[in-house]
Amino acid sequence: MINYFDLTGKVALITGGGRGIGREIAGVLAESGANIAIAEIDPVAGEQAATELRQSGRETMSMQTDVRSSKSVEDSVQQVIARFGKIDILIANAGIAVNTPAETTTDDEWLNVININLNGVYWSCRAVGRHMLERQSGSIVTIGSMSGSIVNKPQPQAAYNASKAAVIHLSRSLAAEWASRGVRVNSISPGYTGTEMTKRGLSIPEWGKVWLEMTPMARLGTPKEIALAVLYLASDAASFTTGTDLVVDGGYMAW
Repeated sequence: MINYFDLTGKVALITGGGRGIGREIAGVLAESGANIAIAEIDPVAGEQAATELRQSGRETMSMQTDVRSSKSVEDSVQQVIARFGKIDILIANAGIAVNTPAETTTDDEWLNVININLNGVYWSCRAVGRHMLERQSGSIVTIGSMSGSIVNKPQPQAAYNASKAAVIHLSRSLAAEWASRGVRVNSISPGYTGTEMTKRGLSIPEWGKVWLEMTPMARLGTPKEIALAVLYLASDAASFTTGTDLVVDGGYMAW
């Protein structure tokens, strides 16, 4: 029987792959046979993740990468191509959240969120996309958020919401431009997921209570559950899927 989720021989680049959801995605793709390149602003976290993944028998590498800089992204992409000869899969995952009221959000706070969450995704897609278009083959998965389609409560996060809405529409736009040239582009929109960042928010009683009450499954998702959804979009199982935003939110957006 053919395993359409088999990534043997594929090369996957994951931005922000040293921790949280990105680290789990790297692990799932490695388990499915892919060789892994981790682009991570924290070089210690990146190399630690790469070292752990090597124990699975996969070839891995890590590069210190600041997705706010298009040059840093371009340099990292070239390092991966020099090492592996190709990039088959890009997971544009790096992102941050700032929970400040819109009227008091500073210029620096706003720009930092946009630079990482939106510009960083675009720089990554552009750099890897050029390579994939030359090969007429590739799958890109961006990490959006349900916050790109709804406004969360009770926490304020206008910058985050706006950046994730832009990521979802950017992904659709790239999908439409590149579909005829062999490159698929999709986004994943996680709901509240048990990362360290989300757990800190959950510990604020007035936040955590609302989050769980508004999630029909009444729990946080796990990073592994997000990673498995990414595996579907990255693999040949999704060969006719492009321009899609796959929501993985425990039902939050159903209410």
